[in-house]
Amino acid sequence: MQREERRCIQGADYTFMGIVFTHKGSFKNTDRMLQRMSRFEISRILNKYGERGVAALSAATPVDTGKTAESWEYEVEKTHTGWAISWNNTNINNGVNIALILQLGHGTGTGGYVEGIDYINPALAPLFDQLANEAWQEVTKV
Repeated sequence: MQREERRCIQGADYTFMGIVFTHKGSFKNTDRMLQRMSRFEISRILNKYGERGVAALSAATPVDTGKTAESWEYEVEKTHTGWAISWNNTNINNGVNIALILQLGHGTGTGGYVEGIDYINPALAPLFDQLANEAWQEVTKV
């Protein structure tokens, strides 16, 4: 069967083995959407939620001296697959991250065990939901 192909500037008709594909119009809307998407910057949203996460973690961290609560920071970085946000606590004592042993628990020097307190997950869970909603709204308005 012979293949017939026709093209024109404003639209196109393509016939392949009895099936016709037709396109009419311009790519103005597609071009406009792609231009808006090129201006979309997810890092702005991630930085906003990074700061909110630091505040939430600081408020939720169990306080003795306050050093661990004051030691939260965040980082937003572009990876080879997308974007990443991470929260870190810089309060390290003898090579041990104090925020982690508060969360996970730890053994004592006398053979005892101090049970952890799950404070990180409840502090960040609402932020993840808000972040997902705001990012989705930003992407869909583009």
